[in-house]
Amino acid sequence: MPMQQTAVNESDLVRRARGRDEAAIRVIMRIHNRRLYRIARSILRDDSEAEDAVQETYLKAFLHLDDFRGDAAIGTWLCRIVMNEALGRLRRRRPTVDWSTMEENGRPSAEIIKLPVGTARPDPERATAQRQLQQLIEQAVDRLPDDFRLVFVARVVEEMSIEETAALLNVLPETVKTRLHRARQRLRSALEAKIGPVLEEVFPFEDPRCERIADNVLRRLNLTGESREPSPADRI
Repeated sequence: MPMQQTAVNESDLVRRARGRDEAAIRVIMRIHNRRLYRIARSILRDDSEAEDAVQETYLKAFLHLDDFRGDAAIGTWLCRIVMNEALGRLRRRRPTVDWSTMEENGRPSAEIIKLPVGTARPDPERATAQRQLQQLIEQAVDRLPDDFRLVFVARVVEEMSIEETAALLNVLPETVKTRLHRARQRLRSALEAKIGPVLEEVFPFEDPRCERIADNVLRRLNLTGESREPSPADRI
């Protein structure tokens, strides 16, 4: 959709929402639900509380929609509200945390990462493996320091630009790049520690497969008629 057309549609939605148009309000929520939830979830690390934070965000936004001046997109405005709502809840939960001075060595929090389904046909084993991998990734993201996690969610999960992320978090674009790089390093290390031992067991090459390959090679060499005792070398 062209940018100009998108702006017109958004402006019309906001105008209608100000007039308490239910359809317009539902459309705005459908458009922004996932991003707002993920931002709240990345701060709170709790599914139900993140959902509550999103609901509270919408209530505040639609009750004070006249305060929206259109200087930024309504999605950006909603993201800032949900961040403030989630951070406020976290302060009440952990009053000793000083978010105003949070820097590179900040403290932990998280988010949800979707994994693409590799086939259109349902595959229970593949689906189970994907769920297990997704859980490992979510746990690793949960353990990232707060500032790293927020940048990771915004940039990688929600695919926000560097400039959008910098504006949302009120940091320099260079800071976004640095935090994302460090977040990826930490995630890579965490996942390698979890998955590394499992990798030793992948692509097993057991005796039946070894024997089958040997039989095929011998047959193609026209040696299948030869009879001899198998040597240790035959059992790869």
